[in-house]
Amino acid sequence: MRRPVFIGVCLVIALGLLLLMGRVLAPGGWTGWEVLLLLAWLGTLPWTALCAGNALIGFGLRLAGRSPASLDGALAGPPDRSTAIILCLRHEDSAAALRNLVPLLDGLEAAGAGHRFTLWLLSDSQEAAAVAREEAAVAAFATLRSQRLIPVRYRRRTVNHGFKAGNVMDFLDHHAAGHDYALCLDADSEMTAAAVLRLVAMMEADPRLAILQPLIAGRPAATAFTRIFQFGMRAGMRVWASGQDWWQGDEGPYWGHNALLRIAPFRDHARLEPLPDGSHILSHDQIEAVRLHAAGWKVRCLPDDAGSLEGNPPTLPDFLIRDQRWGAGNMQYWALLRLPGLRPVGRWQLLQAILLFASSPLWLVLLLAAVGNVATGGGAATEAAALGALLLANWLALYAPKLLGYAELLFWPWRAAAYGGRRAVARGALAELVFTAFCDPLVMADKALFLLRLPFGARPGWLPQNRDSQGVRWRDAARLLWPQAVLGGLSLAGLLAGGGTAWLWGLPVVLPLLLGIPFAVLTAHPGFSGRLRRAGLCRTPEEVG
Repeated sequence: MRRPVFIGVCLVIALGLLLLMGRVLAPGGWTGWEVLLLLAWLGTLPWTALCAGNALIGFGLRLAGRSPASLDGALAGPPDRSTAIILCLRHEDSAAALRNLVPLLDGLEAAGAGHRFTLWLLSDSQEAAAVAREEAAVAAFATLRSQRLIPVRYRRRTVNHGFKAGNVMDFLDHHAAGHDYALCLDADSEMTAAAVLRLVAMMEADPRLAILQPLIAGRPAATAFTRIFQFGMRAGMRVWASGQDWWQGDEGPYWGHNALLRIAPFRDHARLEPLPDGSHILSHDQIEAVRLHAAGWKVRCLPDDAGSLEGNPPTLPDFLIRDQRWGAGNMQYWALLRLPGLRPVGRWQLLQAILLFASSPLWLVLLLAAVGNVATGGGAATEAAALGALLLANWLALYAPKLLGYAELLFWPWRAAAYGGRRAVARGALAELVFTAFCDPLVMADKALFLLRLPFGARPGWLPQNRDSQGVRWRDAARLLWPQAVLGGLSLAGLLAGGGTAWLWGLPVVLPLLLGIPFAVLTAHPGFSGRLRRAGLCRTPEEVG
């Protein structure tokens, strides 16, 4: 009955928001702009209701003490099965990626489990200079650990067929003999030995479990952009994932790394053929999980990020570029929705991944329709109280995961202590909400504009991610964010042309669009980032500890 209950919660939320929208638009009759605005807003409603539904259920579960035990609890005993630790590389800073592995490898050996693990470095690097640097770093690392228990193996493909998914499957086909499980890591992954051993113990205890992964939190970051962004993401994802796990159960999602795979079923059922147009699937992880669901295997995501970290993009431009790559991959799921044999939850997960990006053009249409309505004299009969109630309710629903995530930390003082106490959580939450108010309109506009260009050939491939703090030059920010500034200026002009106070209602969206260029420069500036660190703002539990 959990899934009908969840659907019911989302429908109640959606109905409440729809009634508020009716109160805003109905007075004075309907203009063409208002009809367009309503249609666009209805398209965004499923994602908004999903955010609120997952958050409310997850928050209730966590307050009731039903959140999972920490993955960094007591070490599980040495495993019985063999695990390949696979690290995927492509034009990365290999030396830095290998350094991140040392605590994990040393921890596994200290726990008496090193004989059950082998490290495999799976390279897709193609450029000669990058390959030379990579091979030198691997050779130095292998020499350094030659007297240790866990073997180090290196394999490089000369043709990166199928991108990362093809890299992993090639390893499973040709090099995984003798291994039962594979721990899939990215170049910026960090995991503790305790977390990994707990995953292995849980998979050994359940022979039908094909993928098991914890949540993934951001590593302590140098730039203000990353530091603030991942503070909110961490709070929100715990609540979101707790609610999602409650109703999805054994048909959970997969995010492609920091995860333990059972090799045999993954190799048998998660192989990805090219799309009908001959292109390779870019966002491989969710369709791999969905195919395992369909074959009767379990996929679980634990709503706990203890001992599982990753690096996030250091600047707003890097974040937008990564989002474009993800958006191109998620839009490919349109071709997969009607695959035979998929389970209903699997089809929904593919649709949810599409909605994550497809809602952005709808928000852009909504903004333009609202501006057009004001500029042509529509909406004069709208009551300020009704409009304020709608905007507030929609904001609360859309940001419910992180708002309730902060509420959870503030409610339980021992949980807030991991972040430096309640005062530190409150300061960090306030800074993050202001940051999000500026960041989200910029991200929305960039997603929308990219998706509009996507049918005309704007298709990014699997590109190396910038993982270092280098700041953002003004000209680079301007080259990327000038469309947002133009959009903001035209929107403000339209609102001012309508007269009255409409421009004040539009400022929360229009102002960030106008100030996107200085926002990108400031949040990547080393001086500003250093001041935030010294002030102890948005600290992670790893920093506090």
